[in-house]
Amino acid sequence: MLRRRGDAVSLIEAGVCRLDKTQPLAARLAALEGDISSVLEEHRPEVVAVESLYAHYRHPRTAIMMGHARGVILLAAAKLGIESRDYAATQVKRHLTGNGRATKAQMQRAIQGTLGLAEPPQPADVADAVAVAMCCAADLRKRRPAEVLG
Repeated sequence: MLRRRGDAVSLIEAGVCRLDKTQPLAARLAALEGDISSVLEEHRPEVVAVESLYAHYRHPRTAIMMGHARGVILLAAAKLGIESRDYAATQVKRHLTGNGRATKAQMQRAIQGTLGLAEPPQPADVADAVAVAMCCAADLRKRRPAEVLG
């Protein structure tokens, strides 16, 4: 979660939802929905930003699983009347580093520097989520006053 005031962006919260891999998919998605809904209800963002899906031919199962999770996130936001936006990974990378093919380490350093963090965000999934939120904040900067972004 980010808060934007004018051109300034600050990190409110970032983390990972840990799901029990021994549970059936439906149970894991229900747990994810509960976790995401709790965060959204607590912070009440005006916008939820997610990364666009793409399928790498070597890892189609990953894309399918991410599609399930992304759908749950979008549904949780919609149920609370929260706008959602999606951004391509290359767009996010280009926004933060100027390079649409930046490495995870480059992204983590860019986030660290931009937000003034003592350490790069970890794990890489958290950095990815923060980067998407930062791209969204920049995208909305010209159109909206201060707000909380997820």
